[in-house]
Amino acid sequence: MNHEYPGTSATVDDAERYLYTTLGLLGRDKLGMILPHEHVFVDLRTPDKPGYGEADEAEVVAVMAPKIEEIKRRGVTALVECSTTGVGRRADFDLAVSRATSFPIVVPTGSYREPWITPSVREADDEALEAWMFHELSERFEEADYRAGWIKLSAGDDGITWLEERILRAAARAAARTGAVIGSHTMRGRVAMAQLDVIEQEGHSPDRFLWIHTQNETDLGYHDEAVSRGAWIEYDHVSRAPDEEVKSLILRALEAGYANNLLISHDVGWFDPAKPGGGVPRSYTHLSDVMMPSLKASGVDDGTLKVLSEDNPFRAYSRPG
Repeated sequence: MNHEYPGTSATVDDAERYLYTTLGLLGRDKLGMILPHEHVFVDLRTPDKPGYGEADEAEVVAVMAPKIEEIKRRGVTALVECSTTGVGRRADFDLAVSRATSFPIVVPTGSYREPWITPSVREADDEALEAWMFHELSERFEEADYRAGWIKLSAGDDGITWLEERILRAAARAAARTGAVIGSHTMRGRVAMAQLDVIEQEGHSPDRFLWIHTQNETDLGYHDEAVSRGAWIEYDHVSRAPDEEVKSLILRALEAGYANNLLISHDVGWFDPAKPGGGVPRSYTHLSDVMMPSLKASGVDDGTLKVLSEDNPFRAYSRPG
């Protein structure tokens, strides 16, 4: 028997909001299921390593296009790339894969945490950091001629370093000017709460903050606190953790009324230039093939599944045109 979960009604007007993608601006009416946290290209070596972020574009397309075609056949209409500067962001490779498959990808500006921060970001002053992110959000990427869809950051597990806080403050100012969401790879709840404090201090709204990897915080009280402050929580370990473990977290969030604040995804892929031939990427199909049917079998109604897989990713990552 299907269950009507609280908090699943639309809360924003989507008519004047768009995803900023490799293929241009897309409105809600052009989109269905969206995967909110995946990777096409990642280099987890630090930027000082030889060959960092380098690959043959044709090889990247050959490896990753079949993975995109798999989800197209399942009705997925867009994917959010979560690789940012510091972990080998290549907006040009994202564009090449997108064009080869006629599939939109949402790519971030921003920076990863220490010690992956690139020299150009490390050496920039506060004004330059804000200007760089604002330019990529409003004009174009450094390496490709289209606009960033959002801001991706990170913070250390033991707390935000001085440099990470400077980047976050600059990001909050750029995001406030554009309406962009800030997503952060943050493993600890107390660090996520500190990030929310900074974002509020800089005049950006907590409901434009996305706590990536929320599932890694075992104190679920922090999940509750994040939602109470208006932030997005994201369980992005579908297919990487036991299905029943992932499902229990999702069901707990739904029962608590968090349907409108929850994102779910895999955090998989990807072409890795540190491995021969880019390695063996993992498919982006487990959510559609296994987890959503399992949730439905557990009583989650079709309307709630649509909120989780279609409405929420659009609401989280869209911004004014």
